[in-house]
Amino acid sequence: MCNPNLHYPVQRGNGHGDTDEEVVGLAEKSLLYGTLDTLILKTVAGGKRHGYGIARWIETRTGERIAVDESSLYPALYRLEKKGLLESEWGRSELDRRAKFYSLTPQGRESLEARTAEWANFADAVSGVLLDA
Repeated sequence: MCNPNLHYPVQRGNGHGDTDEEVVGLAEKSLLYGTLDTLILKTVAGGKRHGYGIARWIETRTGERIAVDESSLYPALYRLEKKGLLESEWGRSELDRRAKFYSLTPQGRESLEARTAEWANFADAVSGVLLDA
């Protein structure tokens, strides 16, 4: 889920019944969906974390600009575990509740390094276009 403070309201629609504000929100969600796996891998690279802890770390680290909804987080965790990029084990949370803790596998660490390099290259290319005077 994207932070609503990132939306820039405008008056026009897109001809399909959506306002531009809704379209921007959809684009932001698509961008987040495409990077959520990488953000999760980066989060657990620092050590084991449970789902709620992963979401809070991402939100804190991004200055609350990215809010991770449970409906996106848990399917992503399952998908990453199924791909062999994460492993999990049951433990106790800070509040002494049963929680599933996730950590990187060696394959997950390799994937994170590759994804980080791809993101840096992509961000550099886009910045070269958008920030060119």
